[in-house]
Amino acid sequence: MELIQINNTIDNQVISKDDVTISQGNFIEANTEMVSLSHLKRECIIPVYADNESTISHAQFIEATKEVVQSNFQGERVYEPNIRVSHIIKGRVPSAIGKPVKQLKPEEKTIYYQRAAFMIEVPSLKENVNNNSLSLTIGGVRALNQENLYSKRNLEKFKVFIGFKNLVCTNLCISTDGLNADIRVSSVEELKDKIAELIQSFDKDRFLGNMERMSKFKLDELQFAHTIGKMRMYQHLNKLERDGKFALGMNDNQIGTVVKNYYQDDNFSRSESRDINLWNFYNLMTEANKSSYIDSNLERNANAFEFVSGLANSMQNQTQNWFLN
Repeated sequence: MELIQINNTIDNQVISKDDVTISQGNFIEANTEMVSLSHLKRECIIPVYADNESTISHAQFIEATKEVVQSNFQGERVYEPNIRVSHIIKGRVPSAIGKPVKQLKPEEKTIYYQRAAFMIEVPSLKENVNNNSLSLTIGGVRALNQENLYSKRNLEKFKVFIGFKNLVCTNLCISTDGLNADIRVSSVEELKDKIAELIQSFDKDRFLGNMERMSKFKLDELQFAHTIGKMRMYQHLNKLERDGKFALGMNDNQIGTVVKNYYQDDNFSRSESRDINLWNFYNLMTEANKSSYIDSNLERNANAFEFVSGLANSMQNQTQNWFLN
């Protein structure tokens, strides 16, 4: 794999916490840091394929999404992208080969990030669900570990979502209808078309209605314990036993976080009567999903929505659900 160099200076790569033009709060936490779009454009190199064709860079992806958002929500206030990156890949220019690390000058170092996630909040488009304020949010993920950079350039993979950010806790609320986790394109223009297609097909009212419905159903302490136990058991079922059951995406550590926050979370813990409504349960799951790596975060987030919606369907229609019964 070869690299196209943009700028070797990597000073001030982390964005200031005082920057108020972006939406605040960490929508993902695991092994990530916040950076600016300017840093990605000016201080990072761009990986290329074996045939020396350039990848679509993180910065191009983010800028393309921002352009589509502004086009589709004209007249609305749009925040600057909130960008999180992980898995830094370091290098150095040829003239610095063999030079001791301590003697390297900033312009002799190269850097890029294998994975990047971002969200663009539209704060003027707010909704309220179960007394929680939500704002419309669009974003995406690029994970270069899912590309074969050692082959010739082919279609490149991107993930894009549209949903809501819970302003109480910065959790992202995403359904499978608002997520395209397998966009494959060969150009930025094709990427813009796919992003616009997802935004325009998003049924906001249906999504909000499903989230509001969650608050109407509760698990008592025994039901919660039973459901958590089944969630833990699911991780260890063999392939045959998993057949026909909801494909839960959470890992055991995240399920443990849900249990801890059932008791301790400031906003979504159990009630005084020790029960918990499904809206709060859902937010405990999305909070725990913040520990997922960038390349699996969106899918697990959407998976949490479908899981809790399935619980609500079973409770409303009194139908069988392996995690409840």
